[in-house]
Amino acid sequence: MDEKLKALRQAIDEVDGKLVALLSERARLAQEVGRVKEATAAPVYRPDRETEVLRNVGAANPGPLPGAALAAIFREVMSACRALERRIRVAFLGPAGTFSELALLKQFGSSVEAVPCPSIDEVFRTVEAGAAEFAIAPVENSTEGSVTRTLDLLLATPLAIVAEVSLPVEHHLLTSSGSMQGVTRICAHAQALAQCVNWLNLHYPSLERQPVASNGEAARLASTDPAVAAIAGEAAAGRYGLVPVASHIQDDPANRTRFVALGRQHAQPTGRDKTSLILAVAHKAGAVHHMLAPLARHGVSMTRFESRPARTGAWEYYFYVDVEGHESDPQVAAALEQLRGECAFYKSLGSYPVAP
Repeated sequence: MDEKLKALRQAIDEVDGKLVALLSERARLAQEVGRVKEATAAPVYRPDRETEVLRNVGAANPGPLPGAALAAIFREVMSACRALERRIRVAFLGPAGTFSELALLKQFGSSVEAVPCPSIDEVFRTVEAGAAEFAIAPVENSTEGSVTRTLDLLLATPLAIVAEVSLPVEHHLLTSSGSMQGVTRICAHAQALAQCVNWLNLHYPSLERQPVASNGEAARLASTDPAVAAIAGEAAAGRYGLVPVASHIQDDPANRTRFVALGRQHAQPTGRDKTSLILAVAHKAGAVHHMLAPLARHGVSMTRFESRPARTGAWEYYFYVDVEGHESDPQVAAALEQLRGECAFYKSLGSYPVAP
Protein backbone atom coordinates (compact mmCIF):
# COMPACT_ATOMS: atom_id res chain seq x y z
CA MET A 1 0.00 0.00 0.00
CA ASP A 2 2.82 2.43 0.88
CA GLU A 3 4.51 1.82 -2.50
CA LYS A 4 1.23 2.39 -4.36
CA LEU A 5 0.60 5.65 -2.48
CA LYS A 6 4.17 6.74 -3.12
CA ALA A 7 3.75 6.17 -6.86
CA LEU A 8 0.44 8.03 -6.95
CA ARG A 9 1.86 10.97 -5.00
CA GLN A 10 4.83 11.11 -7.34
CA ALA A 11 2.45 11.21 -10.30
CA ILE A 12 0.51 14.05 -8.62
CA ASP A 13 3.77 15.95 -8.05
CA GLU A 14 4.59 15.63 -11.73
CA VAL A 15 1.16 16.91 -12.73
CA ASP A 16 1.53 19.80 -10.28
CA GLY A 17 4.81 20.74 -11.90
CA LYS A 18 3.11 20.83 -15.31
CA LEU A 19 0.27 22.91 -13.88
CA VAL A 20 2.73 25.46 -12.48
CA ALA A 21 4.46 25.74 -15.86
CA LEU A 22 1.15 26.15 -17.69
CA LEU A 23 -0.14 28.72 -15.18
CA SER A 24 3.08 30.69 -15.55
CA GLU A 25 2.68 30.61 -19.32
CA ARG A 26 -0.92 31.79 -18.97
CA ALA A 27 0.21 34.62 -16.70
CA ARG A 28 2.83 35.74 -19.23
CA LEU A 29 0.17 35.77 -21.95
CA ALA A 30 -2.08 37.81 -19.65
CA GLN A 31 0.74 40.32 -19.23
CA GLU A 32 0.96 40.61 -23.02
CA VAL A 33 -2.79 41.17 -23.15
CA GLY A 34 -2.34 43.89 -20.53
CA ARG A 35 0.24 45.68 -22.64
CA VAL A 36 -2.11 45.61 -25.65
CA LYS A 37 -4.97 46.90 -23.50
CA GLU A 38 -2.81 49.70 -22.13
CA ALA A 39 -1.89 50.78 -25.65
CA THR A 40 -5.54 50.87 -26.71
CA ALA A 41 -6.97 52.14 -23.39
CA ALA A 42 -9.11 48.99 -23.12
CA PRO A 43 -10.58 48.08 -19.71
CA VAL A 44 -8.70 45.67 -17.45
CA TYR A 45 -11.84 43.81 -16.42
CA ARG A 46 -14.05 42.32 -19.13
CA PRO A 47 -17.01 40.43 -17.61
CA ASP A 48 -18.10 39.18 -21.02
CA ARG A 49 -14.65 37.72 -21.78
CA GLU A 50 -14.34 36.09 -18.33
CA THR A 51 -17.82 34.61 -18.73
CA GLU A 52 -16.77 33.21 -22.10
CA VAL A 53 -13.70 31.59 -20.52
CA LEU A 54 -15.76 29.99 -17.74
CA ARG A 55 -18.36 28.69 -20.19
CA ASN A 56 -15.61 27.18 -22.37
CA VAL A 57 -14.03 25.55 -19.33
CA GLY A 58 -17.39 24.11 -18.28
CA ALA A 59 -18.05 22.75 -21.78
CA ALA A 60 -14.59 21.10 -21.92
CA ASN A 61 -14.77 19.60 -18.41
CA PRO A 62 -14.50 15.77 -18.60
CA GLY A 63 -14.79 15.31 -14.80
CA PRO A 64 -14.39 14.09 -12.15
CA LEU A 65 -14.16 17.68 -10.80
CA PRO A 66 -17.65 19.24 -10.52
CA GLY A 67 -18.26 22.16 -12.83
CA ALA A 68 -18.67 24.61 -9.94
CA ALA A 69 -15.32 23.59 -8.45
CA LEU A 70 -13.54 23.98 -11.79
CA ALA A 71 -15.18 27.37 -12.34
CA ALA A 72 -14.00 28.53 -8.89
CA ILE A 73 -10.43 27.50 -9.70
CA PHE A 74 -10.44 29.32 -13.03
CA ARG A 75 -12.07 32.37 -11.48
CA GLU A 76 -9.08 32.68 -9.15
CA VAL A 77 -6.64 32.05 -12.00
CA MET A 78 -8.23 34.86 -14.02
CA SER A 79 -8.31 37.15 -10.98
CA ALA A 80 -4.59 36.59 -10.27
CA CYS A 81 -3.67 37.11 -13.94
CA ARG A 82 -5.84 40.25 -14.12
CA ALA A 83 -4.02 41.64 -11.09
CA LEU A 84 -0.75 41.41 -13.04
CA GLU A 85 -2.22 44.11 -15.27
CA ARG A 86 -3.71 46.12 -12.40
CA ARG A 87 -5.54 45.32 -9.16
CA ILE A 88 -9.06 46.73 -9.47
CA ARG A 89 -11.07 48.17 -6.58
CA VAL A 90 -14.56 46.84 -5.83
CA ALA A 91 -16.97 48.40 -3.31
CA PHE A 92 -19.32 46.18 -1.30
CA LEU A 93 -21.66 46.35 1.69
CA GLY A 94 -19.36 45.71 4.65
CA PRO A 95 -17.84 45.05 6.99
CA ALA A 96 -15.98 41.88 6.00
CA GLY A 97 -17.94 38.67 6.26
CA THR A 98 -21.15 39.75 4.49
CA PHE A 99 -22.84 37.88 1.67
CA SER A 100 -21.98 40.90 -0.47
CA GLU A 101 -18.30 40.11 0.08
CA LEU A 102 -18.93 36.48 -0.95
CA ALA A 103 -20.66 37.73 -4.12
CA LEU A 104 -17.66 39.97 -4.81
CA LEU A 105 -15.27 37.02 -4.49
CA LYS A 106 -17.45 34.83 -6.71
CA GLN A 107 -17.54 37.45 -9.47
CA PHE A 108 -14.10 39.04 -9.30
CA GLY A 109 -11.93 36.52 -7.41
CA SER A 110 -9.74 37.38 -4.45
CA SER A 111 -7.00 39.29 -6.30
CA VAL A 112 -8.85 42.60 -6.08
CA GLU A 113 -8.88 45.41 -3.55
CA ALA A 114 -12.20 45.03 -1.72
CA VAL A 115 -13.60 48.31 -0.36
CA PRO A 116 -16.12 47.77 2.49
CA CYS A 117 -18.87 50.39 2.81
CA PRO A 118 -21.31 50.96 5.70
CA SER A 119 -24.44 51.17 3.51
CA ILE A 120 -25.70 50.38 0.02
CA ASP A 121 -25.88 54.13 -0.63
CA GLU A 122 -22.17 54.40 0.13
CA VAL A 123 -21.41 51.45 -2.16
CA PHE A 124 -22.94 53.34 -5.09
CA ARG A 125 -21.39 56.65 -4.02
CA THR A 126 -17.89 55.15 -3.78
CA VAL A 127 -17.94 54.06 -7.43
CA GLU A 128 -19.72 57.16 -8.68
CA ALA A 129 -17.01 59.29 -7.03
CA GLY A 130 -14.22 57.24 -8.61
CA ALA A 131 -12.89 55.75 -5.36
CA ALA A 132 -13.58 52.27 -6.76
CA GLU A 133 -14.16 50.96 -10.26
CA PHE A 134 -16.95 48.48 -9.55
CA ALA A 135 -19.69 47.89 -7.00
CA ILE A 136 -21.51 44.79 -5.81
CA ALA A 137 -25.08 45.35 -4.60
CA PRO A 138 -27.88 42.94 -3.60
CA VAL A 139 -30.93 43.40 -5.81
CA GLU A 140 -33.41 40.64 -4.93
CA ASN A 141 -33.93 37.64 -2.70
CA SER A 142 -35.89 34.52 -3.58
CA THR A 143 -37.78 34.67 -0.26
CA GLU A 144 -38.23 38.37 0.52
CA GLY A 145 -38.22 39.87 -2.96
CA SER A 146 -36.42 43.01 -4.05
CA VAL A 147 -33.92 45.03 -2.07
CA THR A 148 -35.83 48.27 -2.51
CA ARG A 149 -32.95 50.60 -1.63
CA THR A 150 -30.89 49.15 -4.45
CA LEU A 151 -33.78 49.61 -6.88
CA ASP A 152 -34.14 53.26 -5.87
CA LEU A 153 -30.42 53.88 -6.30
CA LEU A 154 -30.41 52.22 -9.73
CA LEU A 155 -32.94 54.81 -10.87
CA ALA A 156 -30.53 57.69 -10.34
CA THR A 157 -27.07 56.21 -10.82
CA PRO A 158 -24.98 56.76 -13.98
CA LEU A 159 -23.47 53.29 -13.45
CA ALA A 160 -24.40 50.30 -15.60
CA ILE A 161 -24.92 46.68 -14.64
CA VAL A 162 -22.01 44.64 -16.03
CA ALA A 163 -22.69 41.25 -14.39
CA GLU A 164 -25.02 39.38 -12.06
CA VAL A 165 -24.21 36.92 -9.28
CA SER A 166 -26.58 34.41 -7.67
CA LEU A 167 -25.64 33.08 -4.23
CA PRO A 168 -27.25 30.48 -1.99
CA VAL A 169 -27.89 32.19 1.34
CA GLU A 170 -27.50 30.06 4.47
CA HIS A 171 -28.06 31.83 7.76
CA HIS A 172 -26.66 30.76 11.12
CA LEU A 173 -27.39 32.04 14.62
CA LEU A 174 -24.02 33.00 16.08
CA THR A 175 -22.70 34.11 19.48
CA SER A 176 -19.27 34.54 21.00
CA SER A 177 -19.81 31.52 23.28
CA GLY A 178 -21.99 29.20 21.20
CA SER A 179 -24.74 29.60 23.81
CA MET A 180 -27.77 31.86 24.07
CA GLN A 181 -27.28 32.31 27.81
CA GLY A 182 -27.31 36.04 28.60
CA VAL A 183 -28.36 37.03 25.06
CA THR A 184 -30.95 39.80 25.01
CA ARG A 185 -31.15 40.73 21.32
CA ILE A 186 -30.62 39.24 17.89
CA CYS A 187 -29.02 41.46 15.25
CA ALA A 188 -29.01 41.10 11.47
CA HIS A 189 -29.80 42.96 8.29
CA ALA A 190 -33.54 43.52 7.96
CA GLN A 191 -33.72 41.11 5.01
CA ALA A 192 -31.99 38.36 7.00
CA LEU A 193 -34.38 38.83 9.93
CA ALA A 194 -37.29 38.52 7.51
CA GLN A 195 -35.80 35.41 5.88
CA CYS A 196 -35.63 33.70 9.31
CA VAL A 197 -38.83 35.05 10.87
CA ASN A 198 -40.65 31.73 11.25
CA TRP A 199 -37.64 30.04 12.85
CA LEU A 200 -37.13 32.98 15.20
CA ASN A 201 -40.83 33.01 16.15
CA LEU A 202 -40.61 29.33 17.00
CA HIS A 203 -37.36 29.33 18.98
CA TYR A 204 -36.82 32.85 20.37
CA PRO A 205 -40.13 34.71 20.14
CA SER A 206 -39.43 36.99 23.12
CA LEU A 207 -35.94 38.22 22.19
CA GLU A 208 -35.54 41.69 20.69
CA ARG A 209 -34.69 41.70 16.98
CA GLN A 210 -32.55 44.64 15.91
CA PRO A 211 -31.98 45.45 12.23
CA VAL A 212 -28.45 46.64 11.46
CA ALA A 213 -26.66 47.76 8.30
CA SER A 214 -25.42 44.27 7.36
CA ASN A 215 -25.00 40.76 8.67
CA GLY A 216 -21.27 41.44 8.86
CA GLU A 217 -21.96 44.34 11.19
CA ALA A 218 -24.21 42.06 13.27
CA ALA A 219 -21.37 39.56 13.56
CA ARG A 220 -18.96 42.30 14.58
CA LEU A 221 -21.35 43.44 17.31
CA ALA A 222 -21.77 39.87 18.57
CA SER A 223 -18.00 39.46 18.77
CA THR A 224 -17.76 42.40 21.19
CA ASP A 225 -20.98 41.98 23.20
CA PRO A 226 -22.04 38.63 24.76
CA ALA A 227 -25.61 39.94 25.00
CA VAL A 228 -25.86 40.00 21.18
CA ALA A 229 -26.54 37.07 18.86
CA ALA A 230 -26.01 37.59 15.13
CA ILE A 231 -27.61 36.07 12.08
CA ALA A 232 -24.88 35.71 9.47
CA GLY A 233 -23.04 33.25 7.25
CA GLU A 234 -20.06 30.98 7.79
CA ALA A 235 -17.61 33.59 6.51
CA ALA A 236 -18.68 36.05 9.21
CA ALA A 237 -18.48 33.36 11.89
CA GLY A 238 -14.90 32.56 10.92
CA ARG A 239 -13.80 36.16 10.60
CA TYR A 240 -15.20 37.28 13.96
CA GLY A 241 -14.55 34.11 15.95
CA LEU A 242 -18.22 33.32 16.55
CA VAL A 243 -19.72 29.92 17.32
CA PRO A 244 -22.99 28.64 15.82
CA VAL A 245 -25.89 28.17 18.20
CA ALA A 246 -28.03 26.88 15.32
CA SER A 247 -27.28 26.42 11.61
CA HIS A 248 -29.35 26.82 8.45
CA ILE A 249 -32.10 28.77 10.15
CA GLN A 250 -33.48 30.41 6.98
CA ASP A 251 -37.15 29.59 6.46
CA ASP A 252 -36.60 28.62 2.81
CA PRO A 253 -33.85 26.00 2.34
CA ALA A 254 -33.49 27.11 -1.30
CA ASN A 255 -32.98 30.75 -0.28
CA ARG A 256 -30.85 32.68 -2.80
CA THR A 257 -29.89 36.31 -3.29
CA ARG A 258 -29.14 37.91 -6.64
CA PHE A 259 -26.46 40.60 -6.74
CA VAL A 260 -25.44 42.92 -9.55
CA ALA A 261 -21.98 44.23 -10.37
CA LEU A 262 -21.97 47.86 -11.52
CA GLY A 263 -19.38 49.99 -13.29
CA ARG A 264 -18.95 52.63 -15.95
CA GLN A 265 -18.22 50.26 -18.84
CA HIS A 266 -20.66 48.10 -20.76
CA ALA A 267 -20.48 44.33 -21.25
CA GLN A 268 -20.30 42.99 -24.79
CA PRO A 269 -22.65 40.24 -26.07
CA THR A 270 -21.88 36.66 -25.02
CA GLY A 271 -24.81 34.80 -26.57
CA ARG A 272 -26.58 34.32 -23.21
CA ASP A 273 -27.32 37.77 -21.87
CA LYS A 274 -29.91 39.79 -20.00
CA THR A 275 -30.93 43.45 -20.28
CA SER A 276 -32.37 45.46 -17.37
CA LEU A 277 -34.63 48.48 -17.85
CA ILE A 278 -36.53 51.05 -15.80
CA LEU A 279 -39.72 52.30 -17.45
CA ALA A 280 -42.68 54.55 -16.74
CA VAL A 281 -45.86 55.26 -18.70
CA ALA A 282 -48.51 57.93 -18.73
CA HIS A 283 -51.44 57.32 -16.40
CA LYS A 284 -54.07 56.17 -18.89
CA ALA A 285 -56.02 53.02 -19.67
CA GLY A 286 -53.99 50.29 -21.38
CA ALA A 287 -50.67 52.12 -21.03
CA VAL A 288 -48.76 49.20 -19.50
CA HIS A 289 -50.13 46.78 -22.11
CA HIS A 290 -49.04 49.09 -24.95
CA MET A 291 -45.65 49.58 -23.28
CA LEU A 292 -44.90 45.84 -23.26
CA ALA A 293 -46.44 44.98 -26.64
CA PRO A 294 -43.16 45.52 -28.60
CA LEU A 295 -41.48 42.76 -26.58
CA ALA A 296 -44.12 40.22 -27.61
CA ARG A 297 -44.13 41.53 -31.17
CA HIS A 298 -40.39 40.85 -31.56
CA GLY A 299 -40.30 37.61 -29.58
CA VAL A 300 -38.30 39.01 -26.65
CA SER A 301 -38.95 37.17 -23.37
CA MET A 302 -39.45 39.15 -20.17
CA THR A 303 -37.96 37.47 -17.07
CA ARG A 304 -38.83 40.07 -14.45
CA PHE A 305 -41.46 42.78 -14.04
CA GLU A 306 -41.80 44.79 -10.84
CA SER A 307 -43.18 48.19 -9.89
CA ARG A 308 -41.90 50.78 -7.43
CA PRO A 309 -43.67 54.00 -6.36
CA ALA A 310 -42.27 57.09 -8.08
CA ARG A 311 -42.58 59.01 -4.77
CA THR A 312 -44.33 61.92 -6.46
CA GLY A 313 -47.48 61.61 -4.35
CA ALA A 314 -49.53 61.08 -7.50
CA TRP A 315 -49.75 57.26 -7.46
CA GLU A 316 -47.22 56.95 -10.28
CA TYR A 317 -44.85 54.01 -10.65
CA TYR A 318 -41.57 52.98 -12.18
CA PHE A 319 -41.41 49.48 -13.67
CA TYR A 320 -38.25 47.41 -13.35
CA VAL A 321 -38.03 44.98 -16.24
CA ASP A 322 -35.50 42.29 -17.22
CA VAL A 323 -35.56 40.80 -20.72
CA GLU A 324 -33.58 38.01 -22.31
CA GLY A 325 -30.87 39.03 -24.76
CA HIS A 326 -28.34 41.83 -25.26
CA GLU A 327 -29.59 45.26 -26.27
CA SER A 328 -27.39 45.04 -29.39
CA ASP A 329 -29.10 41.81 -30.54
CA PRO A 330 -31.21 42.72 -33.60
CA GLN A 331 -34.58 41.56 -32.23
CA VAL A 332 -33.92 43.10 -28.81
CA ALA A 333 -32.73 46.37 -30.35
CA ALA A 334 -35.87 46.57 -32.51
CA ALA A 335 -38.14 45.84 -29.54
CA LEU A 336 -36.44 48.41 -27.31
CA GLU A 337 -36.60 51.07 -30.00
CA GLN A 338 -40.39 50.68 -30.19
CA LEU A 339 -40.60 50.39 -26.41
CA ARG A 340 -39.06 53.86 -26.01
CA GLY A 341 -41.89 55.29 -28.06
CA GLU A 342 -44.47 53.90 -25.62
CA CYS A 343 -42.72 55.15 -22.45
CA ALA A 344 -42.86 58.43 -20.60
CA PHE A 345 -39.55 57.41 -18.99
CA TYR A 346 -36.96 54.95 -20.30
CA LYS A 347 -33.62 53.98 -18.80
CA SER A 348 -31.41 51.06 -19.76
CA LEU A 349 -29.35 49.73 -16.86
CA GLY A 350 -27.20 47.75 -19.29
CA SER A 351 -26.85 44.30 -20.79
CA TYR A 352 -24.74 41.64 -19.11
CA PRO A 353 -24.03 37.88 -19.09
CA VAL A 354 -26.63 35.63 -17.47
CA ALA A 355 -25.33 34.18 -14.20
CA PRO A 356 -24.67 30.42 -14.29
